[in-house]
Amino acid sequence: MTELTLTFSVTDLQRYPQRAEPARQLLADSGLGMDCDIHWMVEARRGGELVGCAGLVDNVIKCVAVSEKLRGENLSARLLSEVQNLALSHGYFHLFLCTRPCNRERFQRSGFWPVAQSGENAILMENTPRGIQRYCQSLSAFRQPGTHIGAIVMNANPFTKGHRYLVEQAAFSCDWLHVFVVREDASFIPFADRLAMVKNGVSGLPNVTVHPGSDYVISRATFPAYFLKDTGKVQRAWSEIDVLIFRDAIAPALGITHRFVGSEPFCKITRQYNQTLHSLLRGYITVVELPRIKADGQAISASEVRRLLKTEQFSRLRDIVPETTFTHLVARYAAAKIVVA
Repeated sequence: MTELTLTFSVTDLQRYPQRAEPARQLLADSGLGMDCDIHWMVEARRGGELVGCAGLVDNVIKCVAVSEKLRGENLSARLLSEVQNLALSHGYFHLFLCTRPCNRERFQRSGFWPVAQSGENAILMENTPRGIQRYCQSLSAFRQPGTHIGAIVMNANPFTKGHRYLVEQAAFSCDWLHVFVVREDASFIPFADRLAMVKNGVSGLPNVTVHPGSDYVISRATFPAYFLKDTGKVQRAWSEIDVLIFRDAIAPALGITHRFVGSEPFCKITRQYNQTLHSLLRGYITVVELPRIKADGQAISASEVRRLLKTEQFSRLRDIVPETTFTHLVARYAAAKIVVA
């Protein structure tokens, strides 16, 4: 087979979003969409015609497409090689991609290994055969003795009295509690601030370990969705992959027996995620769903905290966030004229 004569180029779509249209059209021709967070797009051209593309967001490869007339010509492998070189040049060595399960063998031939799969909707893959094993080995150093070992995964955007109540109740009923803070900076409050607020907020509890989230605690905000047009399928794929990684890898590494969540009266997506937890953890890990506590008759929510922050209603924050969070938020977000009483 004669090797294709191709030229490869990289477009920074964060700086030049107007240059996205050719790749968007190629993806559409393949029945795919373009995720809005693409940073770099690797493009392959034969002559002047765009025949392949692959996007990169930090260490996640997404939006991979090849022109129909060049399928079977090994172009996808060459695209993946180019996008991996791009990632390496920006300091990203451990890479992930999410695709349809029918593409599993094609990506395996390019050096990617499966991590978890959501039915026929999606499969998460990484460019190392031992990535998840190495992560779990690092977690095992934090394993604690006991028959009741709990876990909470939270975004804490920001850490509220509701979060504190959930942690207190879980810690009280467990020999040890592991709290994971979702890492991705796709939230209103940056990860470093959220992690600091959680650590400060639980510092008085003797049987709690706070873990910075990892690539294996998946953020819905950054989950690749370009190949799933149905919103319901996107939410299902994200939640199932995240829960399966927790069930089959993270929980065994730490000996986790219980997963604690707060009830969700506001967000349909979070309610569906809680349902996925109940469904996929049944028979493996006990899911404990606690009702949210209230302030002024309303369930406490991080979204309300963010609203109050944006409108600088700091006096009302004290009712719904711990003092440690309040101090952090005022120092970080309050105008100089606001005095903390």
